[in-house]
Amino acid sequence: MSRNETLNNRLIRKLSLAFFFIIVFMGACYILITIYLTNKHFEERTQKLNANLAGHLIEEKFQNGSPFFEDGRVNSAFFGDVMHDMMAVNRGIEVYLVDSLGSILYSVVLDHDNPNDPVQHIDLNPVRAFIESKDQYILGDDPRDKGRKKIFSAAKFSENGNTGYIYIVLAGQEYQVLSGELLSGYFMKLGLGAALMTMVFVLSAGLLSIWFLTKNVRSVVSTVKRFREGDMKIRIENPEKTDLSVLAINFNDMADTIARNMEEIQSIDVLRRELIANVSHDLRTPLSIINGYIETLQIKNKELSEEEKERYLEIIKGSSQKLTHLVAQLFEYSKLEAEQIKPEKEPFAITDLAMDLVAKYQLMAGEKDIEIKMEAENDIPLVFADISLVERVIQNLLDNALKFTPEKGKVSLNITSTQRDVRIEVTDNGPGIGESEQALIFDRYRRSERHSRADGAGLGLAIVKKIMDLHNTSIRVISKPDQGSTFQFELPGYSVAGV
Repeated sequence: MSRNETLNNRLIRKLSLAFFFIIVFMGACYILITIYLTNKHFEERTQKLNANLAGHLIEEKFQNGSPFFEDGRVNSAFFGDVMHDMMAVNRGIEVYLVDSLGSILYSVVLDHDNPNDPVQHIDLNPVRAFIESKDQYILGDDPRDKGRKKIFSAAKFSENGNTGYIYIVLAGQEYQVLSGELLSGYFMKLGLGAALMTMVFVLSAGLLSIWFLTKNVRSVVSTVKRFREGDMKIRIENPEKTDLSVLAINFNDMADTIARNMEEIQSIDVLRRELIANVSHDLRTPLSIINGYIETLQIKNKELSEEEKERYLEIIKGSSQKLTHLVAQLFEYSKLEAEQIKPEKEPFAITDLAMDLVAKYQLMAGEKDIEIKMEAENDIPLVFADISLVERVIQNLLDNALKFTPEKGKVSLNITSTQRDVRIEVTDNGPGIGESEQALIFDRYRRSERHSRADGAGLGLAIVKKIMDLHNTSIRVISKPDQGSTFQFELPGYSVAGV
């Protein structure tokens, strides 16, 4: 069994158990509520059917002419006979004679001869409410169990200046015992029947419900499994319409991101190989020259004149410098890409820095018979940036301009001030850059046709772009074929930078 099938079975088991316990809980609640409501309904019906029972007792007393009181005392003989007769007919009732204050004067179910038995009372408020409206379902005190409320019948009487109530509990202790026995049997039958019905219902409805509820889960799991197995194009269909819309939409987004990242990784891997090939070629060229001339010096050392030896050494030195420069560029770019270089910004005069650099490049430009000049507006403000990194940017742009400018050409460095920033431009009158290649010249992984015709790995402009990224600005190229190129970037003014 696969891991996915195990997870699916585990999910189905959990859902089945959860569903079963919910149904059992609902069934138990249903049974308890049913018993409670049935009992209340029976009590209400019993109370309404026997609402006039106390009144009938009073009417019978008047018909027989027998008083409740005799010589100021309860006529226990008459009252006891009446109570016994009524309770013999209906063993579930208990009859009480109550005075106007709620004290129980007499009842055959109480021991009135016990001097230690305190006088019992009942609350007359339910009694008065019942007499005023016999249609209401009202519970009153149980004289034999103060903690319980019982249904009752009550009626008021007045006899020879004595006022009181006939209070009849319709669900006495014998009724409670019998009712408890019947209720336990009823509960057992109802519980057993409900349990059987619940099991059948859970077995049928549960399986159907679980199958329906896990339909979308199974679809998602199947899609995820196929995606894991390499089907990068598989997606959850109509994710907005599924029950797991959030999960489905997020999975599709994640799958799109992963597929896109994999395509980018594959593309970068291809470009990385191209870069390694290009760099290897650039490294091989000066190394081959160095090795070739060193071998020549070793083999023909005695045959060569001092002038030839000096020339060979100069060639070796030049190739060594190119190799050192290339390795330094690779090291510098790797540090920038790994974010190991953090700009240390400070205010400085960009005009002074540019003038120093142009002066240093005058000799190199003179060797190629190239005119290099600088133009700057008056009152150029200080800029807020890393002076060493900005110096590296201008050096790389000047190197690039001198590399592609033909003899007797011109290279200019212009500095102007905008409303918020200072703009630096390096312009040459070289062969220019085609529009299709302008997006490639700042990418270290790509080598444009312009760079393929020149010495070096073309990392100078890639380093420029990385440094500009560290300063939250951009480098732009304005160029057309055979019309030269202008590289342009801006640095924030010192006051604008908020320092």
